[in-house]
Amino acid sequence: MDEDEILHRYGLYPAAEHLDQIRDLLTAQTERERQSQGYGDTEVMKLCCVQLFDAGVMSDVLTIWRAKSSSWDAHCSIDVQLLCGGGLAETKAYLLTEGSEDAAQALDHIGRSEAAGDFAGFSVEKQVASYADYYHA
Repeated sequence: MDEDEILHRYGLYPAAEHLDQIRDLLTAQTERERQSQGYGDTEVMKLCCVQLFDAGVMSDVLTIWRAKSSSWDAHCSIDVQLLCGGGLAETKAYLLTEGSEDAAQALDHIGRSEAAGDFAGFSVEKQVASYADYYHA
C-alpha cells in the first residue's frame, strides 16, 4: 500500500478503529527498513507516524521512535516532532516513566533536538496544520 492508498483509505486523521491497522503498517515497514535501508517505504512510514501523531496516543511514541531509528533514511524522513503528538512536556514525562532503553534513547534525542532549537515554537496544533498543508488535506 502506498501513500495515496493509505490517505484514501484512512485519511490524515484516521478514526480510532483504524489506528491498529496503521500501527501494523508502520511496524511492518519498520521491520523491512531494519532488515536493510531502503527495504521499507520511508514515505509510508512518515505518513503513518503523522496519522499516529494526530491521534495523540502516548503509547505510540515508542512505535514512532522505532520507525525513526530503523535507518538513516527513516531518521531523516520522520521528524522528531512526530514523537510528541500528546505534547512535548507530556511525551518527556511519559518517556521518563516508561523506563525502557528505547524510551531513554527517544528522550535523549528529544532533549538534544530541543537544545538545537527543533522545538522552538512547537505546538501540536501547529504541527497538525503543517502536515495538513504538506499532505494537502
